[in-house]
Amino acid sequence: MAVRTPDSGFEALGRRYDAMARWLPFVLLAIPVPVYALSQNPSTGALLITLYVAAVTVAWIAGLTILLPASAQRPWVKRLYLTGLITLAFVLAVRSPWFAFFTWIGFLHAFHYENTRVRWGFAFVTALAFAMGQTGGFHRPDAIWIVVWLVLAALDLFMVGAFGMLGMKSEEQNQARKAMIVELAEANQRLEDMVAENTGLQAQLLAQAREAGVLEERQRMAREIHDTLAQGLTGIITQLEAAQRGGAEAERERRIGNAKQLARDSLAEARRSVEAMRPKALEDARLPEALAGETARWSATSGVNVEVTTTGEARPLHPEVEVTLLRVAQEALTNVAKHAGASHAGVTLSYMEDVVTLDVRDNGTGFQLNGTRPATGGFGLTAMRQRVSRLAGHLEIESEPGTGTAISASVPAIPLGGPTT
Repeated sequence: MAVRTPDSGFEALGRRYDAMARWLPFVLLAIPVPVYALSQNPSTGALLITLYVAAVTVAWIAGLTILLPASAQRPWVKRLYLTGLITLAFVLAVRSPWFAFFTWIGFLHAFHYENTRVRWGFAFVTALAFAMGQTGGFHRPDAIWIVVWLVLAALDLFMVGAFGMLGMKSEEQNQARKAMIVELAEANQRLEDMVAENTGLQAQLLAQAREAGVLEERQRMAREIHDTLAQGLTGIITQLEAAQRGGAEAERERRIGNAKQLARDSLAEARRSVEAMRPKALEDARLPEALAGETARWSATSGVNVEVTTTGEARPLHPEVEVTLLRVAQEALTNVAKHAGASHAGVTLSYMEDVVTLDVRDNGTGFQLNGTRPATGGFGLTAMRQRVSRLAGHLEIESEPGTGTAISASVPAIPLGGPTT
């Protein structure tokens, strides 16, 4: 990912310098030549020597900075180049003080091509050459001139070094700032990628939640239809078959009346199930009373004697808990009527501190737990397990041929107003 960083004034100056850096040495070298020739009136031999040194200098600079720029990245090549450049600049400064203008290239290239302490050695030699130019050229090296050259060179080196260090410090800050901007841009890109990924995950989770909701609603409707229409139709068929078998007129009318009432109750419960409402039995009564009323109606239509017992301190529970236990009891009793051939059944509702348990038992024929139940009762057990599992409860079934069946549902005793799991 390409990242553009804002430029500081030093960066803009650096770019302008880089653009003219290739030609600046040649300009600073070309200007002093005619001035030297006109002002100092050198002999032909002296002029040719100066021009020869200047030509070598031009070739030396062009060879590295223009013709072979890639080789300038090697440390030993840089130092060889600086040594030759500053030596030639020193010779030119000795030839004429006008070439002191050119010696500034030694400072610039020393700080540009060298990044160790060696740069200060190259800069000091350049400062000596520049100091000779400041004092009018090369003089007999007696003690006074040596002191003057050294003092001027030290002052020049101090000023150049101060500006050079300031430039390097600014360059370091610029590089650090650019690196930080690049890191921030990369972090922002990663954040955008994470946001895009999270958006995709959210969409996926939303789709999964929608599918899970549809599946849950289908399972709920399947359970409710089974617990209302299926059980009601089973009871109606049982009553009509009993009436069809004959008997006293009063008995047939009672059976038909029971079938009609079951049809009405089943229709009402079906409507309530579609609207996701609580069973009518729990609308105006607590779970023990609703359970007693449902078992009494079941006993009247099935002809099986049933006993209802409540233990512990009965208390209001979350609607999901009460509906689950009531539906489990209804399904268990329906199975007793359809399959058990029992003459007696018992229902026990036990309130404990953390859980509430519903036990339904009968004295019917029983069955093998690893056997196959009739197809009409298969979904009933599945529906019971689904209901109990939704509340993180447990459903246990105990049965053997000839000994009856016991079904026990245990769910958390979630109080009224508490969350369901």
